[in-house]
Amino acid sequence: MTDTRDMAHPRAEDAVGNRRQLRRVYFASLIGTTVEFYDFIVFGVAASLVFGRVFFDSTSESLGTILSFAILAIGYAARPLGGIIFGHFGDRVGRKSTLLWTMILMGLSTFLIGCLPSSAQIGVLAPILLVTLRLIQGIAVGGEWGGAVLMAVEHAPKKSRGFFGGAASLGSGAGVLLAYGAFALLNNLDDEAFLTWGWRLPFLFSVVVVAIGLYVRLRVEESPVFESVQHSSEATEKPPIPLIEVFRERPGKVLLGIGTVSGTFMSQAIVSTFLISYAATHYGLSRSTLLTLLNVSLVIMIFTIPFFSFISDKVGRRQIFIPAAVGYAVFAFVMFPMVGSGSPLIILATFIIGMAILNSAATGTSATLLSELFPTKFRYTGAGVAYQFAGLIGGGIGPLLASIFVAPGGIGPIGVSIMLAAFCTLSAICAYRIGDNRTVDLSDA
Repeated sequence: MTDTRDMAHPRAEDAVGNRRQLRRVYFASLIGTTVEFYDFIVFGVAASLVFGRVFFDSTSESLGTILSFAILAIGYAARPLGGIIFGHFGDRVGRKSTLLWTMILMGLSTFLIGCLPSSAQIGVLAPILLVTLRLIQGIAVGGEWGGAVLMAVEHAPKKSRGFFGGAASLGSGAGVLLAYGAFALLNNLDDEAFLTWGWRLPFLFSVVVVAIGLYVRLRVEESPVFESVQHSSEATEKPPIPLIEVFRERPGKVLLGIGTVSGTFMSQAIVSTFLISYAATHYGLSRSTLLTLLNVSLVIMIFTIPFFSFISDKVGRRQIFIPAAVGYAVFAFVMFPMVGSGSPLIILATFIIGMAILNSAATGTSATLLSELFPTKFRYTGAGVAYQFAGLIGGGIGPLLASIFVAPGGIGPIGVSIMLAAFCTLSAICAYRIGDNRTVDLSDA
């Protein structure tokens, strides 16, 4: 006679093992994206604070800033290419191995940026090498996001997909915090020390965070949704190229995904990078004060992203995302006067509204929104390409246009506000058109 206790025991062990694996997956998605975005945002911070003087020392300050943001935009321009390249391998070979390669590439390119000589030392070769390494950064982070999101979403129970999808967004927020925190630690350096060697330290520190990220990711199992599709009868036939397949079957979904994320992505990029450069240059505010106040909002964001991700499982992704996009459209017209007030409390409120509330609500739900749009056979490619093209528009072109608007002879910050409001309105409309996909079975999508 079979002992029912023996029958129950394996199931209990399986449940404990599943919970342990889910915790590992969530943490791996979080820490991996933290590493990638730390490396990527460190470049953005340096572009707004120092690259104009280090790599374009023979130009005017305003032109040096524009050229620095142009190189920043190049990284965003490379992100769709990374989404295509690594999306292909992620859909054909697997999520886990692809993510390991993106992390290695990102860490190596970031470390080498920290070793670059200035233009005063090697002339025009310095910005050329900077552009090359920025391209590698962009390709790596372009392949990272989709895989990190899918590893979490495809492991998660249906009722918790929003919360697990928010892990990558939480990691991106933590990466931004870590990047700005690294520069904040250098506040006591004088300008000469900061320009000579201080700015390099956050780039060199990338070796440490990448080593931690690789260790965590090696302990995570492959996505069960991906493995089930690979073992199905359809997988015995050679599948077409994922990029071609996604544009043949769901081109409208890709465009909706791009439109959904581009506006909120642009707002986040403007608030976290461009606004600091503008405030320091035009309002005479200290770099250390701005970074400190931004870091406070980023600490709060570490708690608000999981909150909004969790709530999205209860009320729906769009019910969180659309109000955030509309809120950003309105906020675009008040953030410059708020920062221009010079009051630390008002500036802090600016960063809290822009990052800890609006950005958290948008990024905490957008990852799962995009993941639920595509079937497993090309989900890595579809979600990754949509997100990265939105990043090119919002995170690359947005700050570049903003720097042109506020340059001498430009239309000023009102042009930046109008641009943000228009793109965020587009984001809200596209998110509404996506529909509610919370009940979609990812194995059948």
